[in-house]
Amino acid sequence: MLPLPLSCQPARLTLLALACLSAHNAFADEPVQLDPLQVRGVQISEEDAAREALEQVPGATNLVDMGKVEQGRVAGVADVLAYQPGVYAQSPGNEGVKISVRGSGINRGPGSHASGTHILLDGLPLTGSGGTPYELLEPLWISRAEVLRGANGFERGSLALGGAIDYISHTGYTAPKLQLRYETGSYGYQKRNIASGQVLGDFDYYLALTDSHTDGYQDQASGKGKGIAANFGYRINENLETRLYLRYRETEHETPGRLTKAQIEHDPRAAASNNLRIDAHRDQPGSTWLANKTTWQIDDDSTLVAGLAYHHYPMDIVETRLPNGNTYRIRVDYSDISGTLNYTRRHSLFGLNSVTTLGLRSTTNLPSSTSRETAALPINVNGTPYPAGTLMRDYEHLGSDNVLHFSNDTELMPDLWLTSGLALVYTRREAEVTWPATDNRLSEHTWDYAPRLGLRYQLNPDVQLFGNISRSVEPPHAWSMLWSSPLRFPTSNQPWSNRQSAAIRLDNQTATTFEVGGRGDSALGQWELTYYYSQVRHELLTVEIENNVFAESNASPTVHQGIEAGLTSPLWQGGAAGALSLRQAYTFSDFHYRDDDTFGDNRLPGLPRHYYQAELRYDHPSGFYAGLNSQYASKVAVDYANSYHADAYATFGATLGYASPKDDWQAWLDLRNLTDKRYAATVTPGYNDKGADAARSTPGEGFGVYTGVSWSWL
Repeated sequence: MLPLPLSCQPARLTLLALACLSAHNAFADEPVQLDPLQVRGVQISEEDAAREALEQVPGATNLVDMGKVEQGRVAGVADVLAYQPGVYAQSPGNEGVKISVRGSGINRGPGSHASGTHILLDGLPLTGSGGTPYELLEPLWISRAEVLRGANGFERGSLALGGAIDYISHTGYTAPKLQLRYETGSYGYQKRNIASGQVLGDFDYYLALTDSHTDGYQDQASGKGKGIAANFGYRINENLETRLYLRYRETEHETPGRLTKAQIEHDPRAAASNNLRIDAHRDQPGSTWLANKTTWQIDDDSTLVAGLAYHHYPMDIVETRLPNGNTYRIRVDYSDISGTLNYTRRHSLFGLNSVTTLGLRSTTNLPSSTSRETAALPINVNGTPYPAGTLMRDYEHLGSDNVLHFSNDTELMPDLWLTSGLALVYTRREAEVTWPATDNRLSEHTWDYAPRLGLRYQLNPDVQLFGNISRSVEPPHAWSMLWSSPLRFPTSNQPWSNRQSAAIRLDNQTATTFEVGGRGDSALGQWELTYYYSQVRHELLTVEIENNVFAESNASPTVHQGIEAGLTSPLWQGGAAGALSLRQAYTFSDFHYRDDDTFGDNRLPGLPRHYYQAELRYDHPSGFYAGLNSQYASKVAVDYANSYHADAYATFGATLGYASPKDDWQAWLDLRNLTDKRYAATVTPGYNDKGADAARSTPGEGFGVYTGVSWSWL
């Protein structure tokens, strides 16, 4: 029924009053049978529920919608985390992505295990005591990604400086019955994916098979991978459900090595000569992640979630290390087991609305985790020749991380919430060379703590303000206690036997962080703005002291501070003619020493001070879309002495595609680096290059053309 015009409202009210008066006697004489009143609630999507949950965090967060990401090339997590304020994610064109949040893992190179940010799959830990491997992070297997920057990952059991990134898998509730996707493009890139998901009564499933191949932008940079992801959920009753997860993937990657600034300017597709000579590569011959998560809705106000995960991730690496220049093959066999338990209850505290969470996270290396180092080619050590295949070293580096965390949200007054929390941390690290046999076994067991206090205030329906102060705790990697020792890489006059016993003590990295910001909607669009300041003690910094010779140590006091800003603006709404929008993400990073004896107040190398991404996009109601995008990064110091820098750069790209309004198929064209800009995508810092142009950088991809098509049976 159409609403009556305002001029007709008095007459309508008069007729209604007369009808009520005339019916009064009938109502008095006979009971009235009313029709049943039906109230229907609107079920929100998983993504909307996740967004609401993140908005209850008194700090900076990101929610990545994979539906948007998949409207272009999806080669790895660098594509997933693009356009996210506060997140730096860069790849030299392979799966080895360098990810940093608030300076976490600032000096890690791509291809190594990531550090400084706690990574989860479906709320369960992937990160172990050795860091985070990347081969199971296939982006086509997920429906969304949630980033909780800094201490805001507290309730996920994360106490790392960079916070937490949680990759949420597709399930039968979010996936089509059948989906086929194919991507292809420059530098031999191809990717194929077939997936299926359905809900069958109380049971649902998701299954995906993916394989990929690339020749790589550089020489000696080809790679391929294949894997399977599956999960199976069962609703036992209306209050109890469980889900089993499986991920398995094999990858093979050649490693081209790092280049100098001059090489990137004149021949960016070249590989380091030594990597070519030895056919350097890094293979993951088969990584497995098996997990279960069970959710029990105890009553209307209480929930208990229990999780258990097994993670096996072997590696096979061939590399050369100086000073002797010999070539080694390192085979590592990691296995972790993780458990989580989280109890959440809504209740009243001193008459105020309150939510309390008690959680436990534990990740432990299994004793089967071992490493073996052999001569990949004939080598010579202190004048003694050894044939290829000679066992040079057996060693183990084990550890466990255990976090018990308690948090509470209390509504002090309407729209003002106080968040408090405390975590107790117990870590164990063990390292030993078992062959040649030594008695130098290092075993460290430490307790630590991490409090948290925050406020969020809903100023009005469109604006939320927040602030928090917190402490983060990050233990060293067990392998760094073995590889960072000066005994591991002695001067040339020290005997080889001394190199076998390397093991040193490292302290936990801790930081006290203050954060303030807000988010909301305005005439300019959806916005978020955050400032943070961290005083870091014993920061775990890694330096490449010679080619592929890395050392990690505790730094003198450092400062990490920055500004994170995001804005998505609807520039023009043309109805049937379409819409024009602009999304922008800017991250300002100021990371430096505080009166270091050697480097004073120098900036920490490895990340740009200014990092900006933007996309101008046109969308038509028919499903057609087109966009122009840009990325800018300022110059980056390549050593701790700040004696040399990689240049600032700006790149431009474009997308063109069609996404059916029925969501059953889409096709796209993705053009990258339109000007064929030559630039350093990532920097792996050295100690002091004394102004020399050392090989510290991996080149970004040149101009590339990528296209793809996807079809879904809904």
